[in-house]
Amino acid sequence: MHSSPVPDEQRVVAAARGLLRSIGRLSRDLYLAGDFGLSRSHVSVLDALEARGRRVTELAADTGLTQPRVTVVLQELTERGLAERTRCATDRRAVDAAITPEGSRYLDEARRRMAAAIHSGLAAQGRGPDDSERAVLAARAAVSTLLDALHTPIEAEVS
Repeated sequence: MHSSPVPDEQRVVAAARGLLRSIGRLSRDLYLAGDFGLSRSHVSVLDALEARGRRVTELAADTGLTQPRVTVVLQELTERGLAERTRCATDRRAVDAAITPEGSRYLDEARRRMAAAIHSGLAAQGRGPDDSERAVLAARAAVSTLLDALHTPIEAEVS
C-alpha cells in the first residue's frame, strides 16, 4: 500500500516528473553521438572497467547486466582486443577483467565524438565555449547529486 507523499515530497515528485524519460533519452542520444559501433552493454562494461579492473560479479552489479550476459560481453570485448580476462590469483573460480590500452583509446575516441556533438548543439543555441563547459559541468554535478542522494542510507527519524 502506498502512502500519499508529504508536501515536500510532492514538490520533489513534481520536479522529478519526466526525469527518468529525459535521462534515458540523454543516454541514448549520447550513445548515438559517440558512434561506438558496439552495443550499449559492451560500452557499459568498458566504461565500468575504465576506473579499475573488476570481477564479473562486480561488473554485473555495476552495469545492471546479468552475470551470464557480462561473461558473453567480456568474451566479445576480449576477442576485439578491448578488454582482457584473467583468472583471479586468490580465487581460481573468479575471473578478473580489465580494459586494454586499445579499449581505453576506443572509449576516448567515442567520448570525443560525444563531446563534439554536445559542443555543436550548444554552439547552435548560441552558447560560447565557456558557457557550454558550464552547462555540461552543471549537468554532471546535478546527476552526481541525485546519485549520491539515492545511495545515501536513509537515517531513521528520532522521535
